[in-house]
Amino acid sequence: MNGIEIAKMLVMWVIGGALIYLAIKKDMEPTLLLPMGFGAILVNLPLSGVIDQGIDAATGIAAEPGALSELFRAGIDNELFPLLLFIGIGAMIDFGPLLQNPKLLLFGAAAQFGIFFTITAATLLGFSITDAASIGIIGAADGPTSIFVGTYYGTKYIGAIIVAAYSYMALVPIIQPPCIKLVTTRKERCIRMPYEAKQTSKTVRILFPIMVTVIAGIVAPRSVALVGFLMFGNLLRECGVLGSLSEAAQNVLANLITLLLGITVATKMQAELFLTWQTLMILALGLVAFIFDTIGGVLFAKLINLFSKKKVNPMIGACGISAFPMSSRVVAKMALKEDPQNFILMQAAGVNVGGQIASVIAGGLILNLIAR
Repeated sequence: MNGIEIAKMLVMWVIGGALIYLAIKKDMEPTLLLPMGFGAILVNLPLSGVIDQGIDAATGIAAEPGALSELFRAGIDNELFPLLLFIGIGAMIDFGPLLQNPKLLLFGAAAQFGIFFTITAATLLGFSITDAASIGIIGAADGPTSIFVGTYYGTKYIGAIIVAAYSYMALVPIIQPPCIKLVTTRKERCIRMPYEAKQTSKTVRILFPIMVTVIAGIVAPRSVALVGFLMFGNLLRECGVLGSLSEAAQNVLANLITLLLGITVATKMQAELFLTWQTLMILALGLVAFIFDTIGGVLFAKLINLFSKKKVNPMIGACGISAFPMSSRVVAKMALKEDPQNFILMQAAGVNVGGQIASVIAGGLILNLIAR
């Protein structure tokens, strides 16, 4: 190894250590950042046995297959891990607040603006259209969707994209408040939204995931895998006869897949792939996507207020990103800080789960619109 290669290796060790530090000390997405950080160290050891060694140029087959490389081919190359994770996520989500006020789904759709803005910006900066699509989906604030889309297009920047997606999700409490304050007044942030609790029948809760899957499949056929697995997990939750499977999906399945996903993705964090100017650009573009998603959702809420007699607190528009449930908690705390009697958590949660659906459908639309 020459001096440059040694320096790059050491830099990746530092990056891996930083991810582990953030996971343990700052409690930032620890279930993913910790295995990613440790994996980054593993794959950047000299002649590391966890990644393929001795690739045959003619066949592309490794003389010595590595364990993490095999896991990548078995779980990420074929998009299996993110889809299995969606079952667990679906089982965790309670769509009740959204079902009580279905129009909240519109805010989730509006908050996907940052995705398409970032795709345009990435293309103008010289990325190919498929790489730009993979980068833009960071704005979905949904790690599994980012992995699914990036893998579908076979982007070589998948490591940087995933690090950006999960890092910014963990930084939602830092990123969103200043963005919200930038485009709202204190008077707007103090708007109260009385919560009217309504009963949602079990039949509606069961039919909802089925109908969403059918409608999404018609509108964006390539989203069926994403939406279908998410809604299947939710159906396990709501059907009432598969409690043990629902609990297993929420805990055992989700935790196991997240663990494997994090350490496996590290195969794309090898120094020669990760330490490039493009990585820095992707991190910057990912931040742009998050900011414009947040601002887009808030501005849409303000637009609604121009035509509605019953005003909504525009901050809930920021919850349209898919960082569930963190974004709704951040907005609810902001509302309480401005007015200790302003309780908007349920409305924010409704927008947040709507954003989960919207981000998955947005990913499917991108797959439909942009050929690989």
